Amino acid sequence: MQELTVIDDPAAAGVSLDPIRARLLAALVEPGSATTLAAAVGLSRQKVNYHLRTLEEHGLVELVEERRRGNMTERVMRATAASFVISPSTLGAMAPDPRRSPDRLSARWLVAVAARTVREVGELIAGARRADKRLATLAIDGEVRFASAADRAAFAEELATAVTALVGRYHDDGAPDGRPHRIVVAVHPMIGDSP
Repeated sequence: MQELTVIDDPAAAGVSLDPIRARLLAALVEPGSATTLAAAVGLSRQKVNYHLRTLEEHGLVELVEERRRGNMTERVMRATAASFVISPSTLGAMAPDPRRSPDRLSARWLVAVAARTVREVGELIAGARRADKRLATLAIDGEVRFASAADRAAFAEELATAVTALVGRYHDDGAPDGRPHRIVVAVHPMIGDSP
């Protein structure tokens, strides 16, 4: 089982968003059968089997083992990942794109950049899995409380200057074996605070 999978197929995304199937996916972090899941989700075994087949067709669950029970075979399934994220690429042309919202101080641009990050890193994760390699990334997450709007503006200016200087120090357009990396720095109010 993977730790995380980014769903980039619109059909699989739709399947995963069905409330019953989402409950089954959550329950299948631990292997289970239609019989064991039926009681947990309050559905008949036949209905659970139907949903499990649909999840399996879209690569969201996988067969762990088959057990013979009298005259029937019980299929034990588990989710293919402990958690799932739906890539904005599933929205096609409706997906947020930073090029369409170039105001770097707007919340729309921040969401578009975050959506691009999910899409790109999701593709990189899938490629690393196929190549059986690790993916080198870095994320920094922190919290800062500003005393005033002026302090927030000064912080933003100082942060932009520091990041620009750091990029300038390490960026090498002429490196023959160099690989470009994307840098995303975001500052936004925390949930629960007033906008």
